[in-house]
Amino acid sequence: MTVEPAAFELISTLTRRGLTVATAESLTGGLLAGELVQVPGASKVFSGGIVSYHTELKHNLLGVDSDLLAINGPVDPLVAQQMAEGARQACAVEGKAADLGLATTGVAGPDPDPQTGKPAGTVFLGVATAHGARAVELALSGDRPAIRAQTVAAAIREALDEIENFA
Repeated sequence: MTVEPAAFELISTLTRRGLTVATAESLTGGLLAGELVQVPGASKVFSGGIVSYHTELKHNLLGVDSDLLAINGPVDPLVAQQMAEGARQACAVEGKAADLGLATTGVAGPDPDPQTGKPAGTVFLGVATAHGARAVELALSGDRPAIRAQTVAAAIREALDEIENFA
């Protein structure tokens, strides 16, 4: 399996800066974590990941607000932000949250999201640090594997952008 050059760059940059990363995944089902751990040396910076495919697990494992999930569904920017922060906390090591949390939630297709009706290709990435969380909306196209692969690549790019802002 080939590893994206950006994954090497991310692991290298995190290592050089002494930072850690954790993931919370829904539509990517572990692909993001898998991409990161393919890079030699990832164990120095990758705390862990949670695949919270079922909506209830987003609340139970990651602390996403249950009312938010009930009202907006899992494919939502605030859900992505809370998932990313939840990953930081859930994957704390020795009492220290991960420096960077990355989350993926969305609709890989081919059918629309059954809860919200959002079309395939609607994706939200969550990026969280101790300074706060943000969401990035993606409108992707292609089949299910393509949407999932594009989501992983976009999450890694967002992570690289985010750690550029670390002092």
